Amino acid sequence: MTTLHPRAYKVTVVWTLGLLFLGSIVHATESSLACPDWPTCFGSMVPEMTGGVFWEHLHRLVAGGLVMMFALATWLAKKETSDRPWIFRASLAGVGLLLVQSVFGGLTVIYQLPDLVSTTHLSLAFIFLSLATVLATATHGSTGSGSPPTIEGFGAGEGRRLTLIAGAGAILVFLQSALGALVRHTDGGMSCPDVPLCLGQVVPPLVNVQITSHVLHRFMAVIATLVVIGLYRWALRAEVPTRLRRWIAGAVALVLIQVALGVVSVLTILAVPPVSLHTLVAAALLSLLVGLATIGTRAASTVEQPELVETR
Repeated sequence: MTTLHPRAYKVTVVWTLGLLFLGSIVHATESSLACPDWPTCFGSMVPEMTGGVFWEHLHRLVAGGLVMMFALATWLAKKETSDRPWIFRASLAGVGLLLVQSVFGGLTVIYQLPDLVSTTHLSLAFIFLSLATVLATATHGSTGSGSPPTIEGFGAGEGRRLTLIAGAGAILVFLQSALGALVRHTDGGMSCPDVPLCLGQVVPPLVNVQITSHVLHRFMAVIATLVVIGLYRWALRAEVPTRLRRWIAGAVALVLIQVALGVVSVLTILAVPPVSLHTLVAAALLSLLVGLATIGTRAASTVEQPELVETR
């Protein structure tokens, strides 16, 4: 019998991506303080959904739905994963992370968008997305009879290499996204108004946090792009199953789209569509890389398990 918690985790990942997209629209449309109080909006849980209030309160409603969705996934995991208790413990950690992230969302409103609080709010969302992706990937294909199936034709060595490269890419994308959040919340999006140079130089004078974070964000984007392309080149040489190779190709496509959206965001002076999509694609890329790293870890552990049994 197929268990329900893997599906709940997958819905959580998609839901989180949608929430991040909404949050980016809220900021890009300057609607972050459209509701001046929290958790209510103008003292009501059902305010008039017009103007910026529509985006800000919709973001809050979707965030509340995410908490309930993941709480359901955690409850299902407790019932269905007695053979792998780490899944339930990780889910509990995720619930706690969501609550902390919600509090930071409230603090951004109460203290009127302090830079570090707002940056932390978005960074915590990316961390939660990564955790939800690990859980969705680790439980994919699970049944009530035990652990998920192994990945045919994928050795332990390839699994470890996939984990290493995809994991490194995920860390770089997360750091780049955190820097992007700092750029956004310090109003540094146009501190480098030209592309690919910044103020006519490869490395301009780093005289303030806006220029410094923007330049670092761009350099980190270059490094992350090279790592993802390196992952694809490795996949072409290694014995990687076709389906995984397609997922890795998808990561290359996402990183190139992400770079293009960054350029368009600057050229259009931070127009709402490219800026919002820039955040969404970054989140999708992070989730995909975390999923690939989890697949590599799972492949290595399932291949090596028989050897551990034989040596006893």
